[in-house]
Amino acid sequence: MGEISVHAAIDPDEIQRFSRALLDDLQALERMCDEGMIESGVRRLGFEQEMFLIDRDGRPAPIAQEVLAALDDPTFTPEIGLYNLEHNVPAERLGPGALQRLEDDLSAAIGKARAAAAALGGDIFLGGILPSIDHGDLKLDNITPKARYYALNEIIVGLSGGTVRTLIQGRDNLQLELDNVMLESCTTSIQIHLQVDPDEIAAVYRAAQVIAGPLVAIAANAPMLLQHRLWHESRIPAFEQAVDIRAPDHRRRGNWQRVHFGGSWVNESVLEIYQDQVARHRLLVLADTGESSLNVLDRGEIPKLQALTLHNGSLYRWNRPCYGVTEGVPHLRIEHRPLSSGPTVLDEVANTAFYVGLVEGFTRTMGDIRNLFTFSDVKANFISAARYGLGSTMRWINGEQIPVQTLLKEQLLPLARRGLQAAGITEAEIDRYLGVIEGRLVSRTTGARWTLDAYEALDGYRNRGARSQALTRLIVGRQHQGIPVHLWAPLSEEERMPAHARCTRVGDLMTTELFTVRPDDLMDVAASVMEWKHIRHVPVEDDRGTLVGLVSHRDILGLLARGKAGKPIAVKDVMRKSPLTIEPSASCAGALDLLRDGTLGCLPVVDSGKLVGIVTERDFLDFAAAWLGGVRRPEDGAEG
Repeated sequence: MGEISVHAAIDPDEIQRFSRALLDDLQALERMCDEGMIESGVRRLGFEQEMFLIDRDGRPAPIAQEVLAALDDPTFTPEIGLYNLEHNVPAERLGPGALQRLEDDLSAAIGKARAAAAALGGDIFLGGILPSIDHGDLKLDNITPKARYYALNEIIVGLSGGTVRTLIQGRDNLQLELDNVMLESCTTSIQIHLQVDPDEIAAVYRAAQVIAGPLVAIAANAPMLLQHRLWHESRIPAFEQAVDIRAPDHRRRGNWQRVHFGGSWVNESVLEIYQDQVARHRLLVLADTGESSLNVLDRGEIPKLQALTLHNGSLYRWNRPCYGVTEGVPHLRIEHRPLSSGPTVLDEVANTAFYVGLVEGFTRTMGDIRNLFTFSDVKANFISAARYGLGSTMRWINGEQIPVQTLLKEQLLPLARRGLQAAGITEAEIDRYLGVIEGRLVSRTTGARWTLDAYEALDGYRNRGARSQALTRLIVGRQHQGIPVHLWAPLSEEERMPAHARCTRVGDLMTTELFTVRPDDLMDVAASVMEWKHIRHVPVEDDRGTLVGLVSHRDILGLLARGKAGKPIAVKDVMRKSPLTIEPSASCAGALDLLRDGTLGCLPVVDSGKLVGIVTERDFLDFAAAWLGGVRRPEDGAEG
């Protein structure tokens, strides 16, 4: 949506005026295509780089506005979250040196952003999803304070009935309900823009869809969401569900989500996609579009097609057509959106080179791919790759089942090389970037695979929060080295040591594997749970997960002293009601102060009234013992 002033599509008269402008834009685009007004005969490559801002603990740092002010660079722009940034690389002709210049631009930009963040105690993380982001970060306090983001939140939450629901099943299962749209802020990507001629855009678009599956498999870099291990490219289901506003009846009918892959081939023209978007998706946002684009055309001038661009910008096909005007010349391009940010700039440019090479290779040598693939197979390949990464199997030409690693090595790498050669890319660039792709295949290592293996190796950490923060810090350390992910070393024994965990927030220390009872349970049940699980405190929660009380070993001892042990007494008759609680974002020092008075042995940890963990005196003792017994790093400081 850029900097266009937008507002919700509510007023019927405004909706009708905007709809008229949208139809005029479609007609104007068709005229420009028919009359040869759209630029032809040139390939240009553009690029958008999204990134996370983190603090020294590896947690999201909501400092985007301060970083942007320090950068004072129009190529950097805000995103929906205050811990997100975007950098835009101007498009240039695809040819000798283009990929190397893209790498140089991105390296310089990331370096500038890192320096600006470092001055504020932060850093940059490149990844599809930040491993350490948690439920408590997804609040409106962290939304970028711009009208378009507030409007987007209001519209999506309103149309979702007040609750945005997410369900993703993987190694861990994630079920989430939010009262805002901030799940979108969990994801960052690279977006590759390839300008193409209007008479070939349908063929190029089909090629981009066919290669999306294998490309996601080799580039997967988002295996975790909210500290749950899900798909190798969890960003895809997360983003699809973050803005899914379909009513239940529309879901049953199979109406398209606003983020989607498509339902059939584009046959003749990009206009088919734009027409589909008008036919299938209601208007969400409106803006003043000015004079009719048809009137502008009639005067011999080039229209901006603002209504079409705005509606297109509120929809998120994984391959999205885009119209633009550069120095008075209109053009069409395809925006490839499935790929996550990171793991390094070199990895990103390698992914870009592979995409461009495959698009060029397919369109130049494969003929009409509708004769070779069914659309349903292509879409299924995309989902399989997102789920399983390099472990997926593709249904390929004429329905052949082939492991994606075999497909990439034997067919797609050679095809991409030929495509890049045809596009005028130098052999040195081809060797450099396709060499990275080949290196991932040989090592069987993507960003997702390395992340999952490293997370597994950090099994000594006491909870998901501390474990994922350590993982984030380790990834960033390797990103600073600049070497591609297939050359990253596995975690050393020292890196695996929980003694190096940082403890600044209660969420870093709390126990999240909870054993609870209900108010109507017998006290014998609570006593048995304590005995079986070797714990001294049992939270009491109702059926909605709201904390209503606490039972401790002292309460059991009290029953024994009064001779009531073993009698049918309900938990609610013994529990301490409305116990003192603490939030996961509270400082460890503050929690320790509360525990020091000796009357409290534990603090239940609640988020929005819901029980999420418990922190006890023993937790602090265990942490201190590990901390004192380990070899501490100088940079760890004296925290907690």
